[in-house]
Amino acid sequence: MIDKKISSIIQSRKSIYPNEFNGKIIEEDIIVQLLENANYAPTHKMTQPWIFKIFCNDSKKKLLDEITRNKDLSENKKKKLENSFNKSSHIICICMKKNDDLLPEWEEIAATAMAVQNIWISCVGSNIGGYWSTPKYINTLRKFLKLNVDEICLGFFYLGVHSSKKINKKRRDNISEKIQWFR
Repeated sequence: MIDKKISSIIQSRKSIYPNEFNGKIIEEDIIVQLLENANYAPTHKMTQPWIFKIFCNDSKKKLLDEITRNKDLSENKKKKLENSFNKSSHIICICMKKNDDLLPEWEEIAATAMAVQNIWISCVGSNIGGYWSTPKYINTLRKFLKLNVDEICLGFFYLGVHSSKKINKKRRDNISEKIQWFR
């Protein structure tokens, strides 16, 4: 039998958008615990390809300046980004080291996504929320993020404190429509 508590935690995972954050700062030891949980994601051949580059305090402004510098972003998009950065406690650049000689890239992306899922699940039941954004301009940040040639950025994970009581009301498809049994 599957533990109902585990099922409840998984089914309670939800995205909390940066505009729902209140700007309060999450303590560093909590960030470290979230990332420690991420580090327990499954990974083929134990490559553990995830790399987390954490921006907080003044470094968020430096990241925002880099994003908006020489990018074709509307003023509205720039203001929205600035608001998201200001309301977020931390912005984690989700990066990944490729191991092309050992595994296909998709497996490393999947492992990194599972690490992010562990962060998200770790936030359930707390007033910490998260949102994974994959903007097109992440590929222009290689030098700024000091990525090695075998590393890529898969997006930003915004973390913040919220007081949202919203329940995840988005309807999921019935799983029976996605199952094909072979007996």
